Amino acid sequence: MQNISLEAIRDNKKLTFPVKESNKSKIIGKLRYWWSLSFAGFLLLFIALPAMIILQLINRRMGFYPLCLWGAKLWIRGSGIDVKVSGRENLEKDKSYIFIANHRSYIDTTALFAYAGKKIGLIAKKEVLKVPVLGQGISFINFVTIDRSNPQKAIQTMNRVREIVDSGYSFGVFAEGTRAMPGDLLPFKKGAFHLAMQTGAAIIPVAIKNTDYLMGKKTGVVNPGTMEIVLLPPIETKDAGAEDLMELLRKTREAIAEELGK
Repeated sequence: MQNISLEAIRDNKKLTFPVKESNKSKIIGKLRYWWSLSFAGFLLLFIALPAMIILQLINRRMGFYPLCLWGAKLWIRGSGIDVKVSGRENLEKDKSYIFIANHRSYIDTTALFAYAGKKIGLIAKKEVLKVPVLGQGISFINFVTIDRSNPQKAIQTMNRVREIVDSGYSFGVFAEGTRAMPGDLLPFKKGAFHLAMQTGAAIIPVAIKNTDYLMGKKTGVVNPGTMEIVLLPPIETKDAGAEDLMELLRKTREAIAEELGK
């Protein structure tokens, strides 16, 4: 691992990795950025919104899921980004998982949804509900929002996720709770691990690589290239008790940090 302290991983402290430097024009990168956002807006307004209205009227809301998969992949490709996925051999066919990933870019959420290799829901911040169309559409495809300031609503969210996992879905969680700056891995929050223990689903640590270069937080640019999604070996939670929570967090974070440091 590249100059990363194992003690910092165990203590759940912020880690910083080298960031790839771009030799491309920032002006072109900014144009790509605005194109990417505009393309996302087009897909939401002219494809997602009409589909939501029709599917609501005919009571076929879950028909929205395959359309979202198509739209997610189209947006990523349209932004000039390819996706390389490795580690799918770590997934069993008829088993649900809690995918716990690092988070450095808007692309991460869409890519995990589209390329995890499982039918997957995601936990998002409550602020997503304020985004036109997207805020209404997430309820069609088993995305749930969590309000960390309201413990009662957070418990209700956890119960809802458990019901969805029991129905055969997996779930994706970005354990840092927000996007990290390029090169950073922020401390992990405990909620993702409470969720995994409550559902009894195994954790799949997910290292998402290169998206801080492709569309990093506060960079305002999009660079063409390839992002990597590495699905790491599962960590079982079935017999875990409350005393095991921090050990699950440490194992998951260490697995992701080691992969990011390669």
